Amino acid sequence: MNPVVEAVTARIANRSKRRRDAYLAFIDRQRDAGPRRSALSCSNLAHAFAASGEDKQTIAGAHAINIGVVTAYNDMLSAHAPYYRYPEQIKIFAREVGATAQIAGGAPAMCDGVTQGQDGMELSLFSRDTIALATAVGLSHAMFEGALLLGICDKIVPGLLIGMLRFGHLPAILVPAGPMPSGLPNREKARIRQLFAEGKIGHDKLLEAESASYHAPGTCTFYGTANSNQMMMEVTGLHVPGAAFVNPGTKLRQQLTRAAVHRITEIGSEGQDYRPLAHCIDEKAIVNAAVGLLATGGSTNHTIHLPAIARAAGLEIDWSDFEELGTVVPLLARIYPNGGGDVNDFQAAGGMAFVIRELLEAGLLHQDVLTVWKNDLGAYAKQPALDGDELVWRSGATISRNESILRTAQAPFSLDGGIRLLTGNLGRCVMKTSAVAPERWTIEAPARIFPDQDDVLRAFEAGEIDRDMVIVVRFQGPRANGMPELHKLMPPLGVLQDRGLSIGLVTDGRMSGASGKVPAAIHVWPEAHAGGPLARLRDGDVVRLSADNGVVEALVSEKDWNDREPALPPRDEQGLGRELFAMMRQHADEAEKGASAMLALAGL
Repeated sequence: MNPVVEAVTARIANRSKRRRDAYLAFIDRQRDAGPRRSALSCSNLAHAFAASGEDKQTIAGAHAINIGVVTAYNDMLSAHAPYYRYPEQIKIFAREVGATAQIAGGAPAMCDGVTQGQDGMELSLFSRDTIALATAVGLSHAMFEGALLLGICDKIVPGLLIGMLRFGHLPAILVPAGPMPSGLPNREKARIRQLFAEGKIGHDKLLEAESASYHAPGTCTFYGTANSNQMMMEVTGLHVPGAAFVNPGTKLRQQLTRAAVHRITEIGSEGQDYRPLAHCIDEKAIVNAAVGLLATGGSTNHTIHLPAIARAAGLEIDWSDFEELGTVVPLLARIYPNGGGDVNDFQAAGGMAFVIRELLEAGLLHQDVLTVWKNDLGAYAKQPALDGDELVWRSGATISRNESILRTAQAPFSLDGGIRLLTGNLGRCVMKTSAVAPERWTIEAPARIFPDQDDVLRAFEAGEIDRDMVIVVRFQGPRANGMPELHKLMPPLGVLQDRGLSIGLVTDGRMSGASGKVPAAIHVWPEAHAGGPLARLRDGDVVRLSADNGVVEALVSEKDWNDREPALPPRDEQGLGRELFAMMRQHADEAEKGASAMLALAGL
């Protein structure tokens, strides 16, 4: 193993020992003395299998595994639309091995693509806590010996995992549905968005391009948070190997789902090869997830989600751990918005099997981990295929089939990972550098302060941003308004950068996996709403942000800085259910801990 990876893993284990021991003791109590189907009363059971038809007798006998399915299906979300038939298929696949399956419950699944730039985006991050709560409700019936989690997109996979980890005495497998086929090339989509931002084309042409990009059932094909989720489920060993990026509606996709159903019956609490989730997600799995994120230039959202998932498992990871791992983890993949190709091109070039093999051979991933498949992550360095109707795994590509998208650890795109930690008198934050040209990693310019991304757009349209500038969008943190993504800013800021201006962004909000070519210091905490340093900034203050030196600071004298009164936050807005999330905003903790009210209130 690489000594830095070993050292970070050991530090996480030592830092987490008290919490982790308490968590595992809790899980042991749940396993040994917690509610279970065999202890339910006749009335309890009768309610539970009243609608189970041909499965009634099997469920009543309590001698075969009953699989609890938590589904985030809805048909507005293209990534989740393929799940429509999964419950029916899962029940059939379970019967093939003498088991049963029931839909334990549904979890909400909002689409950030629909809510980007809209008021509904203020519910987005806290939907993760809501999904975790919904998962717990579904599994609370004590009817199940294992679980299948149907979810793909941004907050959905983290939410499912956080909820499932409170039932960590049960095994769980994440079951994806795969990406949609490639549509309009992503670079062309970005070009058209910039033309629209400049007023050179109208809504009709923009909608035509967007519809050609997002055009079918399946996950969006750019490498945002949804596809970063799928990458992490592979490197943590919570998928059937190779399941991440196989398109929906194919025979191979169906056979991978079938394999997941059959496998959960083998590793269930009454199965032959018991593999509880609590033991699959340990410090090595969390480090593997962080390494995979860095090596592929994945979504910055996971600098929030991964700490939250870790907390739910009794583990503590912070941005310094990401930073240290990033010094030794090379960037192996360039997938849009970091490159030209999409996830289908990535899969064709070698995909996750190639990445995992490269990282294992370089000593950058822990191989000796408990996965849902084997006690060896090496199983995930193989590619699934069909031999007739039989699902088999074959050795993955040893040479990249497209070096503009995927490279070896010996000849990477860069020698370090794609995320940097920045610190200074403005707080702590992260910058996604994998999509930003190195010559733009440092910017020093006067600040222009905005309370909202729409105000930035109005200033852009009015021609007010006409010089080198650091755009500061504050009061966007979890306690202020739920920490929405500020994705609408990328096209206009990209236009300004293309005009030759030095443009940077500093915000306590999020930018997501769609972070683009403009240097952006994001997730700043302490957030402005809590009186954090961003609330002391004034228009014209010179701000320096540098991924080269790990700095985010206002070049203001210490006396002047300390004498300033923090700006007051804008008035809370209501509508679209935002008022119902007031408790979550009030109690959310900082981004580096996961920005979760639920975990904070639970004392986790």
